[in-house]
Amino acid sequence: MLSRIAESLFWIGRYIERSDGTARILDVHLQLLLEDPWIEENLACRSLLSVMGTEVEDDHSVSRADVLALLAVDRNQPASIAYSLAAARENARRAREVVSTELWEVLNTTRARMPRKVATDKVHEFFAWVRERSALAVGIIESSASRDEAYSFFTLGRSIERADMTARLLATRSLTEASGPSWTTILRSVGAYEAYLRTYRGVPSARNAAEFLLLDRLFPRSILFSVTRAEQCLRELGPRSDRVGVTDQAQRLLGQIRSELEYRPIADIIEDLPTHMDNVQLASTAASEAIRQRYFPTNAAPSWMGENS
Repeated sequence: MLSRIAESLFWIGRYIERSDGTARILDVHLQLLLEDPWIEENLACRSLLSVMGTEVEDDHSVSRADVLALLAVDRNQPASIAYSLAAARENARRAREVVSTELWEVLNTTRARMPRKVATDKVHEFFAWVRERSALAVGIIESSASRDEAYSFFTLGRSIERADMTARLLATRSLTEASGPSWTTILRSVGAYEAYLRTYRGVPSARNAAEFLLLDRLFPRSILFSVTRAEQCLRELGPRSDRVGVTDQAQRLLGQIRSELEYRPIADIIEDLPTHMDNVQLASTAASEAIRQRYFPTNAAPSWMGENS
């Protein structure tokens, strides 16, 4: 497979997952601001923007409208939904010879229908639309793509991005106890609330919710599941002749962060959650760079603001 094709497929997966994850995070957090009058809006919005890798000037008061403009519809903001959907479509255009007609039409139509402004009373409907379009694109690949190198690169990108987005979301919990989201809110934002209830059968506690989103081997949005899936893709793409250790740098980085989470007591992780989530983000970024150097070294990797922070 040509390196430019592999790179485009990798980033299609990442950008689709990024748009879906951003929509989920914004939907729940902006709804929380509406429902809880005790939350200090400026502080909560700044915390959310910081986690998503977007900084604003200190003398500027940040509102829900600012967050929506920056992270939803701003086509020049690398962390926004609009930017991610446009970038996914552009990468699909570059890899048009291997991208199916159905996927191309979904990405092209989604980008064309992306609004430039979202009315206040239509925010929830907008985020639901983004999730549905992302799910449609992923569903087409899952149901009709051959399990070959193209599928492995797409899934590799999705898995790394999903681990990164879940880590960013969990980091919001400890930024500020006063205005940070509850564990129920965090579970809902990744569609994990009902799956959590079926697993633990009780009101979410800090220990159980963190354990579920970090270490559950069966839930597809947990960090452990995502990292393990990325490792599996790298093994499928890599050489079959390795007899000693792991020679692939990206696989080594992901294996190290997986082992760090998997074998450390959950109480220790919760005690210093921001640091551990920063480590996950750093490992995701480093693994992405290692993948670029090995499989598509000729071009600069697409990036988004805050990815290297």
